[in-house]
Amino acid sequence: MNALTYQTQTNSIKISGVKNLFIRSLLDRQQYYDPTGAAARLGICSASWSLFGMLWPSSIHLASALAKRPINPNERILEIGCGLALASLVGHRLGANITACDRHPKAKLFLEENLRLNNLSKLPFRHGQWGEHPVPSTKDTGAALLSKKYDLVIGSDLLYEPDMPKALASFVDECANPNAEVWIVDPNRGYRTAFNKKMGLLGFQLSSEASLSEVEITDEKYKGRLLIYNRC
Repeated sequence: MNALTYQTQTNSIKISGVKNLFIRSLLDRQQYYDPTGAAARLGICSASWSLFGMLWPSSIHLASALAKRPINPNERILEIGCGLALASLVGHRLGANITACDRHPKAKLFLEENLRLNNLSKLPFRHGQWGEHPVPSTKDTGAALLSKKYDLVIGSDLLYEPDMPKALASFVDECANPNAEVWIVDPNRGYRTAFNKKMGLLGFQLSSEASLSEVEITDEKYKGRLLIYNRC
């Protein structure tokens, strides 16, 4: 990590059932560094550049939920819009067959750094984004494009704009096996009902909706839902 380009911090994160994880993140939301324009070409503006590198309460809830799931080495898991990939790191530490994906060109770099900080072996990373966009260059993504199908697709805080329900549901459909489960942690941003409808049209039925509250790592007030969908 180059301290001359953007500032970072490292925190010890406690997830029940897992040894504490050291997570390198951006210092704050004011950090920005896109000298080659790679992020801009991937549709990431300067105002949203730093969002991938923040430790969000929803990601902690997702990681905590995954830590409670029995490990099946034959189950292929994908974390979409992973950001700092906390859930992927938790799953990886527990022995799950998990892949992280994000559209941000720095997400892979931070994943590799956090694997190193925790003495963890390599974890697969793929570039993946939803919505209408041109096929990106691997020079911009720094990673291979997502192409395989998964048994469990997970993500947190992904429904943050009006067009997200349709775009995200379509992306999940592309990533998921015919028989699949989907976990989405949503901090009540207002697009959950629309997302439920779009998922239903693709054969995903909402099977569970659990309430979530504050987590210890943040002082921010938090209310949300863990949404679980199944398609058989």
